[in-house]
Amino acid sequence: MAGGEGRHPAPSAGAENPAAASGESGRSCRCDHVVRTAADSRTDGTGRFPLLCAFRCAARGIGYSFVSQRNLKIQLACALAAVAAGLVLQISRAEWLAIVAAITLVATAEVVNTAVESVTDLASPAWHPLARAAKDAGAGAVLLASAGAAVIGLIVFLPPLLHLL
Repeated sequence: MAGGEGRHPAPSAGAENPAAASGESGRSCRCDHVVRTAADSRTDGTGRFPLLCAFRCAARGIGYSFVSQRNLKIQLACALAAVAAGLVLQISRAEWLAIVAAITLVATAEVVNTAVESVTDLASPAWHPLARAAKDAGAGAVLLASAGAAVIGLIVFLPPLLHLL
């Protein structure tokens, strides 16, 4: 690609050495550009994108979502409440699986929605009906996941709560 098209902008000042910036020694974690395939990383001479770097990029994405999205914080508080209720009510292993799956699904939907919103803002800084549709669809996915999680919560927690009364 001529002129670096398709790549993220160069790292900000102070991040000239990706290994130093990431706290790694030895093999650096090249997170200053997008590696779309293994062939891309070999073409630019960096070799394979290290697995540790992939995990760091994923953690950075989750962290960005948590810091930037109020709803993810609310969902985490609900997840902690569900875990506390599960411990107090001593739910079964199958019920724990349902609760963990619901928590994971909602969090995943919110992180994906954050990615959709970020890419939409980048691609369409001005208002556009397709940008609105993309953002609304992402929010709709989170709403569906959250509604499903609420139903699971009712199925799991309502019977033992009623039994206590």
